[in-house]
Amino acid sequence: MMKTQQLKITCAGMTFKANTHPQAPKTVEAFLKLLPYKQKLIHVRWSGEGVWVPLGDWKLGVDFENHTSHPSVGDILFYPGGYSETEIILAYGSCCFASKLGQLAGNHFLTIVEGREQLPALGKKILWEGAHEVVFELA
Repeated sequence: MMKTQQLKITCAGMTFKANTHPQAPKTVEAFLKLLPYKQKLIHVRWSGEGVWVPLGDWKLGVDFENHTSHPSVGDILFYPGGYSETEIILAYGSCCFASKLGQLAGNHFLTIVEGREQLPALGKKILWEGAHEVVFELA
């Protein structure tokens, strides 16, 4: 079993702490190699109350593990691609992970453990103001 690590996530003037998920060791290991990781968060198209990082055809080099279509508030999923583009999705409220092709499942690899109370404000800010830079780094 992989040791849990904590990441700091910064976006739109808000800071969150997230723990890695031990049931997604390959996704966690591959993602940690990217840190510090900078991207843009935009509001989801199909999934409800979530924000996402669209990654197109980019590959992290992992398959499905610990995957779900129904992330809880604060869960961060990595979708390795296939039916839809590769992406990272963060649920800030009620969310069912989907694309124009239908329901998807992503690897639950991070869970926000500090700052969760800010998630609705983050989601609404991104919804109404557009894309914001997000930075993932070791805490």
